[in-house]
Amino acid sequence: MSVTGIICGLGNPGPRYVFTRHNAGFMVLDRLIQSAEEITDEQVRLKNEAAHDILWEWGRLYSPDKWLLIKPLTFMNRSGVALSKVFSKAMVDVDRILVIHDEVDLPLGKIQIKSGGGLAGHKGLLSIANELGTRDFARLRFGVGRPEAGLDLSRYVLDKFLSTEINLRDEALDMAVQVIRSFRDQGLMGARDKISILFNKPK
Repeated sequence: MSVTGIICGLGNPGPRYVFTRHNAGFMVLDRLIQSAEEITDEQVRLKNEAAHDILWEWGRLYSPDKWLLIKPLTFMNRSGVALSKVFSKAMVDVDRILVIHDEVDLPLGKIQIKSGGGLAGHKGLLSIANELGTRDFARLRFGVGRPEAGLDLSRYVLDKFLSTEINLRDEALDMAVQVIRSFRDQGLMGARDKISILFNKPK
């Protein structure tokens, strides 16, 4: 089986971090897997569960394309260790890697997609860039907003979303899944077009 691409959701393992802002990447991946299981012509199956990652295979009926979905379990600042092992075996082009991560420079409810460029000090992205030896992978930036003035940023991202934020968070999760499917089918430009449509449609 040849691998078409890799979708990597970033987060921290363990119950302490479930539903925290820093685990937005895990949450998007969970929503993608859930939606794939509900679509007739899509298939997702658990491929491997090890100490350093959980790996799924995602595909469609009658299509040779197979994507790997990965959750690194190495904690955020070592995310690249798990991803690089999968990448070295999959032998895909780096532009077929999409990393999903929380983004404090975007308000909650907003998502963006980009490739290359700065890493804004995100430790998960820094680890991946170091391990892969390049920054030229795509990133789905899931907005979580910044804390109020005077509050610690590192503590903020490790806190859970507020009850008043859940609806907006869930809407953004659903939109992120749509963007991932556009990335799968049409690449980076298709994903950008999907975001433009989603955020400019009439209310």
